[in-house]
Amino acid sequence: MSEQEPNQFSRKERYDGVRSNRKKKGRAKRWILSILLIIILGVAGWGTYLYAQYKSSIDDIQKTAKFNKTRNVSNLIARGKPFSMLLMGTDVGDLGRDRKGLTDSMMLVTINPKTQKTTMVSIPRDIMTVIPGYSETFPQKMNAAFPYGGAGAAMEAVQNYLNVPVDSYALVNMEGLETLVDKVNGIAVKAPFDFSYSQDTAHAYGPDLYRFHKGSTKWEHSDDNGATWSASKTKLTGKAALAFSRMRYDDPQGDYGRQQRQRLVLEGLVKKAVSAQTLLDSSFIKSVSKNAQTDLSFNDIVKVAQKYRAASKELVSDHLQGTGITYDASYQMVKKTEKQRVTDLLRKQLDLKERETGLQFAGDVPSKDTAIAQRALSQIGETLEY
Repeated sequence: MSEQEPNQFSRKERYDGVRSNRKKKGRAKRWILSILLIIILGVAGWGTYLYAQYKSSIDDIQKTAKFNKTRNVSNLIARGKPFSMLLMGTDVGDLGRDRKGLTDSMMLVTINPKTQKTTMVSIPRDIMTVIPGYSETFPQKMNAAFPYGGAGAAMEAVQNYLNVPVDSYALVNMEGLETLVDKVNGIAVKAPFDFSYSQDTAHAYGPDLYRFHKGSTKWEHSDDNGATWSASKTKLTGKAALAFSRMRYDDPQGDYGRQQRQRLVLEGLVKKAVSAQTLLDSSFIKSVSKNAQTDLSFNDIVKVAQKYRAASKELVSDHLQGTGITYDASYQMVKKTEKQRVTDLLRKQLDLKERETGLQFAGDVPSKDTAIAQRALSQIGETLEY
């Protein structure tokens, strides 16, 4: 299936402060990236009857993206074809303000009912990027596309960067996270290594301290900097989930390790939601509607419920591996071979022919900034393509 280059957007108001570093507040929302997958894949297990009850809540979260897509997602879903969704997490309190807040989490997901597989690829938020429609602001980071141009600009940036069609999006914030995790009665997730994390200090010491164990679902909590610990539990509560997904500084893989733990939680939430009795409670979906937004319509979701449930049987996690570079701030650059690997993976899951990966910076670098682009590429041993 051939694809066209999306049209660029007209310029909108610049968002002040998109390069600001929001450290603690934005960490937890990766968890809620699972919410839309729960609606689409998990609730489907209860049948389309439930959707009639939840229609008003689902209609509330529907918001069209200003993006000239290369494919019609409603048509794909109606025919039971694989489709993709860009999951984004932001820390805004009101999703109506759709150009406020950096998307500190970005994940491109493909859902294939034929292979019965859902593939989730984390995209580093700090990739040096040309934002579609805002090239004069180069260099930017990938997570700045949303505050500049909304969901459409973020979708176009990812599509241009990987040459993989982005058919739909889901946007979520961190409000209500603890309630949602607790409503499914917690999640059992094995820690990849031993670590502790305090919600107050963002390190392995202080009050409100959580302790996790390698290869185990057990965890404990301490209110006195580890002097005493609670009895071990095997299911993460909402607050424990935040601690599990937030820790970064003591992870040997840094932000990539944190992404891995976030994907582990995402998998646990989706699997649990398939049979979670709490999904029969309309208050659960209402709480989702307050903290989520998507361009999928109610009819799209009903058809997904009918045709795509099998895609939740196998959840595959991956990530786009970048290399840290420096310019006027820290950025990530991804080698072309790694981009091509991810492009091939995602296109295969969409039943599309192989194509060369996308643009080096998700758009054309302004001529005045080619030296910046060359310098960035030289740090990973590559040169600017024209």
